[in-house]
Amino acid sequence: MPDLLTERSARIATARKLTRRSGRDDAGAFLAEGRQAVSEALAEAQDDPGAVLELFVTEAAAAAHRDLLAAARVPVHVATDRAVASLSETVTPQGLVAVCALRDVPAETLVADPPRLAVALAELADPGNAGTVLRTADACGARTVVFGAGSADPYNGKVVRSSAGSLFHVDVVRSAPLAELVPQVQAVGMTVLAADGGGEVALDAAAQEGLLAGPVLWLFGNEARGLDPALGALADARVRIPMRGRAESLNLSVAASICLYATQLAP
Repeated sequence: MPDLLTERSARIATARKLTRRSGRDDAGAFLAEGRQAVSEALAEAQDDPGAVLELFVTEAAAAAHRDLLAAARVPVHVATDRAVASLSETVTPQGLVAVCALRDVPAETLVADPPRLAVALAELADPGNAGTVLRTADACGARTVVFGAGSADPYNGKVVRSSAGSLFHVDVVRSAPLAELVPQVQAVGMTVLAADGGGEVALDAAAQEGLLAGPVLWLFGNEARGLDPALGALADARVRIPMRGRAESLNLSVAASICLYATQLAP
């Protein structure tokens, strides 16, 4: 068996640069950690052989995931625990990391072929929230998730983990200027809805009025500040979730789940 790679090995040092956005942009690649993310990445590679570039595993992970690695059609490098841990941003690394090619698409894709449901994140800063919304969007049938300028990087390690593999199921648009994109998608027939706690239209009323019938692009804003009023004003409607109890507001990812699930149910 070849010597194990260590944290000083050139391959590990090169992959470690992908824990930073600048390194990801320079290399055109990102890291996906853990069996769920890696298995989804390898499934994507069945149709797109360039989707996964290589894998790094510890000896323990190689034994635990023998079935997954046997089917991989990319180089598999066995490395020390410390080496693989240096590629992880978690407290308890799982010992299995894939190097994947960046997979975002141009914003023009959304305009050229409008999906039934899409999501746009406007200055959504928390990577965990971003990954959760991406996962929910996938579960509700959204084909595209737009990360607007100022939002978390979809290839941030926490976003990738929180998406639980959904990053590999949807089209991702990165760093899009949403104020320019909204009028463009409206011009091709998409209804743009802004999630806003002070919105003039209640979610149930929006459903009754046919606003959720699609194609729909939902706008979700920053966790603390909400949606920029100027961007919200571009939407076809600002929609609020009716709350019967005394809660001051909803967590952004929870609100996104409610809005997207309601849209999924619309005829």
